[in-house]
Amino acid sequence: MKKLFTVLFLVLIYQVGLAQKAITLEECESQFLKNNLFLLASQYNIDASKALTIQSRIWDNPVITAELNAYNPERNKYFDIGTQGQKVFGIEQIIHLGEKKRNEIKLAQTNEKLAELQFNDLLRTLKLQLRKSFYTVFYNSRSIATTDKQIAHIESLINSYSIQAEKGNIPLRDVVRLQSLYLNFKNERMEVVNSNIEEQSNLQLLLNTTEDVIPDVPKGEFDKYIQEIPFDLKNFETEAIANRPDYLAKQKDIESNELNVKWQKSLSIPDITVGATYDQRSGAFNNEANVHVGIPLPLWNTNKGNIKYAKTILEQSKIEKQNFELQLKTEITAAWHKWDESRKNYIVIKPTVNSDFEAVYNGILTNFQKRNISLLEFTDFMESYNQAAVLVNEMRKKVAFSAEELNSTINKDLF
Repeated sequence: MKKLFTVLFLVLIYQVGLAQKAITLEECESQFLKNNLFLLASQYNIDASKALTIQSRIWDNPVITAELNAYNPERNKYFDIGTQGQKVFGIEQIIHLGEKKRNEIKLAQTNEKLAELQFNDLLRTLKLQLRKSFYTVFYNSRSIATTDKQIAHIESLINSYSIQAEKGNIPLRDVVRLQSLYLNFKNERMEVVNSNIEEQSNLQLLLNTTEDVIPDVPKGEFDKYIQEIPFDLKNFETEAIANRPDYLAKQKDIESNELNVKWQKSLSIPDITVGATYDQRSGAFNNEANVHVGIPLPLWNTNKGNIKYAKTILEQSKIEKQNFELQLKTEITAAWHKWDESRKNYIVIKPTVNSDFEAVYNGILTNFQKRNISLLEFTDFMESYNQAAVLVNEMRKKVAFSAEELNSTINKDLF
C-alpha cells in the first residue's frame, strides 16, 4: 500500500510538472491554432458559405400536377378515373434566362472567398493579441521575480533590525524605513501581479485551457526585434496589400457587389416556364397531350429598386476601399515609427543593462552586509534598482509589442 501511494504521488508530481511546463511562443501559437474556440466557431462561417455555393448550383424542382374526377354526374359515379372517366396530369419546369443562375453561383463563390478572408483577418487579430499577452506575462513575471528577491532581502533585514532595535543597538527609525520600503515594494508588486492575472486569463482563453501558461523566451530570441529595418513605405504597402486579409476582403467585397448588380439586373429578365399535360376527356378530343410555355410580362415589376440599391452599395464599397488604402499607409507609417522609437530607446540602455545591472546590485548588497554603506544609501539604491529593473522589462515589452504590431500591420513576420 505504501508503494502504491508513492507511485501515485510521483504521478501527481509529474502531472503538475507537465502543467507548469514553460512553452515557447511557437508552441503557444501551435496550441492556439488547434484549440481556440473563436477560430473553431468562425470556421463554420466558411462551411456555411460553401453550403450556399452548393445550393446556388441547384435548379428549381419540376412541378407535377394531377387533376382527378371527383364526381361524374352523367354516370352518377364518384372518382370516375377509369377508361371512361376523367383525369389530367401535368409537369412544369422553370427555365432561368439572363444568366441568373451563373450570376447567382459566382456571387455565392465570391461570398465564400469573403468568409475565408474574414476568418484570416480574425486569425491575424487574435494572433497579435496572443503575442502581446505572451510577452506581457513573460516580462511581468520577470519583474515580479526581481521584486520578490528584493522583498526577501528586506524581510530578512527587518527581522534582524527589529531584534537589534528591541535591544537598543540601532534606532527604531531604521526599522521603520525598511518597513516603508517593504510596503512600497509590495504595492508595486501588486500592480504588476494584477496586470499579469488579466493577461494570464487572456492567454488561457486564447489557448482554451484552464492551466496557467508559463511563457519561455529563449536567450537571444528578443534580439531579433532590435535589428534595424529601413523604412520603405512603398514596399511595406505592397506587402500589406498582398497579405492583409481585411484589405483583400475590401477588394472581394467590391467584386461581390458588382456581381450582385449583375444578378439584380438579370432578375429583371422574365423566366420561361415550360410544361406538358395529358388530358383524358375534357379537352378538344380524348387523350389529349399538350405542351405549354409561360412567361411573365414585365409591366410593373422590373426590379428597379433592387438594382438601384445594389449600385449604391457598390459605390459605397469602392469609397470604403479608397479610405482603407489611405488608412493602411498611415497605419504602416505609425507602426514603423513606434517600433523604431522603442528600439532606439532600448538600444541606448542595453549595454548597461546587460553588463552592469546585476553586478552593481550584488556589490551594493555585499557592501551593505559588510556595513561599508549606510542603510539610507542601501534603501535608496534598492528602490532605484527595482524601478530600473521594472522599467527595463517594460521597455523590452514595448519593443516586442511595437514589433508585433508592425508584423500585424503588414501581416508578415519581418523579424
